[in-house]
Amino acid sequence: MATRNAQVAARCLACAAAMRMGAREARQIRAALPVMRRLRAARTPDVPAGRGERGMTEWRPKLNRRAADLMAAVPQGRWRARRSCARSSSRWPDSYFDRVDFDEYRKYDATGLARLVADRQVSAAELLETARARAAEVNPRLNAIVRDVPAEPSEDLTGPFAGVPFLIKDLGQDYAGLPTSNGSRSLMRHPVAQHSTVVQRWVDAGLVIFGKTNLPEFGAKAISESQAWGPARNPWNLDHTPGGSSGGSAAAVAAGIVPCAGANDGGGSTRIPAACCGLVGLKPGRGLTPFGPDAAEMMHGAAVQGVVSRTVRDTAAMFDVISGGEASGPYSVAMPSQSFLSCVGEDPGELRIGVRVPSAITPDPDPEAVKAVESAVRVLTGLGHHVEELPQAPFDDAVLAKDFLLTWFVNLAWKVADAQRLTGAPDIAFERDTLLMAALGRATSSVDYVDAVNRRHEHTRRLSVFFESYDLLLTPTLATPPPKVGQFDLPVSLRRATDVLLKTRTARFLRHTRIVDDMIQDNLGWVPYTQLANLTGRPAISLPLHWTADGLPLGVQFVAPLAGESLLIRLAAQLEEALPWSDRFPVMS
Repeated sequence: MATRNAQVAARCLACAAAMRMGAREARQIRAALPVMRRLRAARTPDVPAGRGERGMTEWRPKLNRRAADLMAAVPQGRWRARRSCARSSSRWPDSYFDRVDFDEYRKYDATGLARLVADRQVSAAELLETARARAAEVNPRLNAIVRDVPAEPSEDLTGPFAGVPFLIKDLGQDYAGLPTSNGSRSLMRHPVAQHSTVVQRWVDAGLVIFGKTNLPEFGAKAISESQAWGPARNPWNLDHTPGGSSGGSAAAVAAGIVPCAGANDGGGSTRIPAACCGLVGLKPGRGLTPFGPDAAEMMHGAAVQGVVSRTVRDTAAMFDVISGGEASGPYSVAMPSQSFLSCVGEDPGELRIGVRVPSAITPDPDPEAVKAVESAVRVLTGLGHHVEELPQAPFDDAVLAKDFLLTWFVNLAWKVADAQRLTGAPDIAFERDTLLMAALGRATSSVDYVDAVNRRHEHTRRLSVFFESYDLLLTPTLATPPPKVGQFDLPVSLRRATDVLLKTRTARFLRHTRIVDDMIQDNLGWVPYTQLANLTGRPAISLPLHWTADGLPLGVQFVAPLAGESLLIRLAAQLEEALPWSDRFPVMS
């Protein structure tokens, strides 16, 4: 050992001259070497516990402190030069200097990491390497990240999130030069020409995008189990779904790969994964975030851009980055008078909140969903808010569910046709369920479609009447705990029957059967609460206020009136302080 240390020290002394480093600093490097080696060994999972009960849990913190003392003794700026020197030596623990310790990394949200980079306590390259190392460790089990994005962060990054690793969803968030698969085999090899506006805003904010995340085909389900990429899994329990359609992003954030990731929401696709994975998921009001430049808006404005994150302040700061109209957009968006981030910590005032747990689709939600709301009500009451149980929903949720699915089927029919125009993909390139829903969409008359779209205003008016007496609506985000992966697969007999109908082009006749009612129950039965905010264009947020007896997250949802994003952030931050959640972390065995 002494000989090897001397060899490394000699190399360091030789390099010290080239770097104009004094012998004293080189000796400090030499002293650090054995500590760094022992520190790396202590991080190795299969290292024996050590002498008796005194294992790595006792002496690893001491090594960390010793290493920190040794590094602090060297003048600032030398470590980066020394890393390039040390990488030529097989005796130097590269992993220590190439990335941040994960246990430290996961303690910070995106805002905190950006501050570390700004203060030059860590570099963007080190954070990226840490994120990639965590992804390499857990993604084979999660299947959260499905496509790498080339990323070489420079030292010249600027913006509020400069240097923070980030992931984007592989739908509605185009990255120039790469395909946006939409979770479909039909688009996996069709690169896009330019960044989406929201992606460009993230790049301009200094975020380092290094991957794209998993989703169901065309984002059409509340689970993330496409044939193109395979199922994403929940880090709290790998047998369960992380939700959808932004399930890959939520799984990656919950597992600690990144503190925040891109999402979007056309029927709950930000809030459902947030609720499944113990995260914050804000769906903004219609038109606040852009879908350009290639689209004005999606689903007549029902779909919006956003993020999933571990903290309220990250969500608020991210919406400061991505909110606002664009030159080619359909609206001139009215922005709030103050930043969303400045709302964090502000008193929301004494709010009057209406609560509704049963729904027309799911009149008897799982007891854990009831407990989630009961827990939220206790905290809200303790904070001085007035909470009242509603005798009935403030809108016709049965009609709203049918309107949502009818327009969803028509939209899916267009998506399939558009993908075929772009790539010439045959029907076999699409999933069975997608083709079935698209066939139902094509069988919908134009009059029925316009009726469903126009009824959105009826739902909106009824909800607006509710907000004349209440500040917010509280529901569970999910009616059940996160389902198991594969739970909604079609039975074999139904698959065969569906294949026959699709081949004979007779699937359209299913609209005259109970198939739509069955699909409402199967697809929306466990998530009947989220579509309201999309069809009415109102903001809503899911917060992780409850974990089930089995250790699975189950969030609650607050719906606000028009332009209520700031109010939601104020209340969310108050609840985060009263019932902290960001330090809860899944243990992936």
